[in-house]
Amino acid sequence: MANVTLVARFLLVGFSNVQELQILYGVLFLVIYLAALMSNLVIITVITLDLHLKTPMYFFLKNLSLLDIFLVSVPVPKFIVNSLIHNSSISILGCACQLLLMTSFSAGEIFVLAAMSYDRYVAICCPLHYVVIMNDGACVLMASVSWAIGGLFGAVYTDGTFSMPFCGSSVIPQFFCDVPSLLRISCSQTLMVIYTSIGIGICLGMSCFICIVVSYIYIFSTVLKIPTTKGQSKAFSTCLPHLIVFTVFIITACFVYLKPPSDIPSVIDRLVSVIYTVTPPILNPVIYSLRNNDMKQALIRLVRKTYGQGVHLI
Repeated sequence: MANVTLVARFLLVGFSNVQELQILYGVLFLVIYLAALMSNLVIITVITLDLHLKTPMYFFLKNLSLLDIFLVSVPVPKFIVNSLIHNSSISILGCACQLLLMTSFSAGEIFVLAAMSYDRYVAICCPLHYVVIMNDGACVLMASVSWAIGGLFGAVYTDGTFSMPFCGSSVIPQFFCDVPSLLRISCSQTLMVIYTSIGIGICLGMSCFICIVVSYIYIFSTVLKIPTTKGQSKAFSTCLPHLIVFTVFIITACFVYLKPPSDIPSVIDRLVSVIYTVTPPILNPVIYSLRNNDMKQALIRLVRKTYGQGVHLI
């Protein structure tokens, strides 16, 4: 049996080996991270404090914002620190934690997006039964199941990946620990465990995708029957952004996690990884808040209330 050197730590290459460019990328990601963090925190705060937003739609939106914060907070701060101190090392435990959390929050986000599509389906296609179907218990159950299945999938996926020893090169040509890079440096010749995990992921993703497609077929067929253009416009304005968010997220997630490992990762791989990890937390607040009159009015009420209390205290 040939001697192999087992890997104890990994090196996250990121985007450049030049120190000046590393600092530039670190500062750029810091700005993006703070923007994503603050915008999602604003959404969570507004939905929590404003009584007019105590509806299933905004309940799921708050869960989506929470998942976005957690998802972007797993790889980006580590990359920022590594870029600024010029240390790209990460332990096996740290890498496993990254993979566990990112897959868990990603899977949870897909299920929350599926729950949001079901909520829009009931609201538009079954408006008279909306209050009964989308009651508080049902909403909490759907959100809890989304988080639980996400965590379970993340645990299975991570266990399958790290049940194999790693040898040879310790370089991961990404700014976070991704499965294709880990599979490329695995010593194992049989990858049945990880392929089983991938199969589970495909089944879960396709189930959510089918549910969302079926929901939107019914939604659009109902919307087109609305006699007024204003009614159609309002329905499309609440549904199309959700469909855009889901499409971008699911396509990039599948590309990152379900693509076969390649010996030479391309620039497209890194670009899609950035889109997958950074774009949804920034895109979601823009789509769901800036184009949503209820959220705008709630934010204005919160600012006025806070400003009024400040003046009163003075």
